[in-house]
Amino acid sequence: MQPTRPDAASRRTSRLPRGARRLQLLRAAQDVFVAQGFHAAAMDDIADRAGVSKPVLYQHFPGKRELYLALLEEHVSELADRVGQAMGGTADNRARVDAAVGAYFDFIDADGEAFRLVFESDLRNDADVRAIVDGGTRVSVEAIAGIIAADTGADPERALLLASGLAGLAESSARWWLPRKGTVSRDEAVSLMSALAWRGISGFPRVDGDQSSS
Repeated sequence: MQPTRPDAASRRTSRLPRGARRLQLLRAAQDVFVAQGFHAAAMDDIADRAGVSKPVLYQHFPGKRELYLALLEEHVSELADRVGQAMGGTADNRARVDAAVGAYFDFIDADGEAFRLVFESDLRNDADVRAIVDGGTRVSVEAIAGIIAADTGADPERALLLASGLAGLAESSARWWLPRKGTVSRDEAVSLMSALAWRGISGFPRVDGDQSSS
């Protein structure tokens, strides 16, 4: 016999510390936004998913947009942290490239499909959304640029350009791989893509002295 699930009324009366309640609301919002997109999602849907009343939801977030931005900031920061921590585990630049690519794959393969909020948002024309995503992407790209500058001697602008390409390669390949991961393992996919990236970096002409003279 299946255990009886608590009804909506009992779920709505449960009390949680403010931090735990906020986290609960964010997780519920993530489920709804990923499934429906920003425009189709409703605060009623999120409150129902979280098992709270709408007044409780509005106590924490004044509106749907503010809730979406808070969730987006959380996951953009998560991606930047994943990249930074992965590369911080080794001083070997070849291994750092592998770790950076792996961080993108792990972020995209994480439970909850939060990557869709970052890379597939239907609110990308919103200035605040662009600022959050661009800011988080910049942190990851700058970390990768350090590897490229160390191995090529490229100046900061060229290193950032190459790093942006590597980050885009990692993101797009991970998103392509996700529905096919039953046929290509995560480790093999990361190894293939990082080898491709490293071949390009290691083959880039070493810059010595004035970049403008080349």
